[in-house]
Amino acid sequence: MAEKTPITVAYGDGIGPEIMSATLHIITEAGANIEIEPIEVGEKVYLRGISAGIEPSAWESLRRTQVFLKAPITTPQGGGYKSLNVTTRTTFGLYANVRPCVAYYPFIDTKHPNMDVVIIRENEEDTYTGIEYRQTHDMMESLKLISRPGSERIVRYAFEYARSNNRKKVTCFMKDNIMKLTDGLFHKVFDEIAKEYPDIQNESWIVDIGAAKLADTPESFDVVVMPNLYGDILSDVAAQIAGSVGLAGSANIGEQCAMFEAIHGSAPRRAGQNLANPSGLLLGAVLMLVHINQPDVATRVHNAWLKTIEDGIHTYDIYTEGVSKQKVGTKEFADAVVARLGQRPEKLKAVNYTSAPRKAPEKHATQQTAPEKKELVGIDVFLDWSNGSANQLGEQLQHANGDGLELTIITNRGAKVWPNGLPETFTTDHWRCRFLSKGGSTSHKQITALLQRLAASGFDFIKTENLYTFDGQNGFSQVPGE
Repeated sequence: MAEKTPITVAYGDGIGPEIMSATLHIITEAGANIEIEPIEVGEKVYLRGISAGIEPSAWESLRRTQVFLKAPITTPQGGGYKSLNVTTRTTFGLYANVRPCVAYYPFIDTKHPNMDVVIIRENEEDTYTGIEYRQTHDMMESLKLISRPGSERIVRYAFEYARSNNRKKVTCFMKDNIMKLTDGLFHKVFDEIAKEYPDIQNESWIVDIGAAKLADTPESFDVVVMPNLYGDILSDVAAQIAGSVGLAGSANIGEQCAMFEAIHGSAPRRAGQNLANPSGLLLGAVLMLVHINQPDVATRVHNAWLKTIEDGIHTYDIYTEGVSKQKVGTKEFADAVVARLGQRPEKLKAVNYTSAPRKAPEKHATQQTAPEKKELVGIDVFLDWSNGSANQLGEQLQHANGDGLELTIITNRGAKVWPNGLPETFTTDHWRCRFLSKGGSTSHKQITALLQRLAASGFDFIKTENLYTFDGQNGFSQVPGE
């Protein structure tokens, strides 16, 4: 017999222990060749004063097994507690979040009976880096970071997932009509990598109209890949319109480690009552079985679960008079799935897993081999200033011109207010002042001298952004009217 695959298991809080016990019962009865290493995470650990919600010793288990099956946890209310999911994703580089969103009509009600969409979300970048600042009395800032390597990894994973699972199309959602550099890079990388997969259709949608289309006609999509924030929002939307967020499993995949879970919470009000539906965690475990190269067991479990749903054996949350045949508890639902191992659904679409997508190679074909010529051409200086109008600010700032740098434009919340601004434009105490080099390039010494002149004039500069060109192309967004 093959050596057992070790997995780290967290039973979680609330309904977590019940649905984890049910899930492990089903997959072991189905023949999962696993060795379970339990760890404690969640509320009890938080309340012992460990802000990450996980004991330091538990990390050793995760590093050793590199596979984490996690039940929902409770994060105590109040500040100072870190999200265990975010901590785990960033610590182990779990860059891909995978959420299948499937309709099980007519056994579970939905307006989209033919929906079968997989949302693949970039998991580490975007605004989820959590880099935020308060800069003035009125203004907060959150940095949105999109990298070429991060975009390449997630886009390539999406195409590999499609190929491994016999999917026909990959769609990219982004907003590069507004965020031309960040979302623009994500879109560009998508187009580059799509050329390497001629067997798979590809398309791109601006996220707002794409989201509307996903909500209205999800049958038009197959695999959808997107940056972190859009993916977080729309994966929940997609799961809900498919039938229920409570039925959705989730995988977080990295180069070395992976975490599998349900997407719902710990539901402490339902704890200890043998009521909870274990389906979300079970389907997360199915994704885990594929990941650890036990696709035959994953297929057996998933088809038995589909047959159980088809036979009308339902927990309270999906029970519907006239459709369901028997309302059961958590343990009884698990027993019903076990009883159907080896069976396949007759009306719902049966599954047949093969293998997990191969890992994205460390070296990507789309990476630039020769660095572009990077040239410093100016600086954006952000000021905390509330001593008058935009015209007054522009007049005062021009006294700081010199040494080849000249004030060219002032914006407030992104809107041009100087020169030739309109008095109707609403302004706050947060101003972006762009100084560009007359000669096309400048130096750090010249920029330092500019900041010294501004400081000597009493200006409170709260942030600066150097302005670069790359092979002559601007590496910064233009301002309308500049």
